[in-house]
Amino acid sequence: MAINVELSKFKVKKGKTEIVDEWMNFLNQHMEQVLLTLKDEKMYIESIFREKDAENEYLYWFSVQGEGGNNVEESHHEGR
Repeated sequence: MAINVELSKFKVKKGKTEIVDEWMNFLNQHMEQVLLTLKDEKMYIESIFREKDAENEYLYWFSVQGEGGNNVEESHHEGR
């Protein structure tokens, strides 16, 4: 079985912090559906870290995923 381990870093566009807050709150409020989506993706670990400094904000995604899972875009669960 192949395992894909990934760490990605994304810079949040200026003025978009509120949208990130809303999205993170949405995910937390719909955790049951999020977990079902992760299961369908064969996502064993997915963690999102946030970094803010005086000038910029970044999101880091760390994931461990098995092969053959669905793409998140294919999910029929609300919390995708």
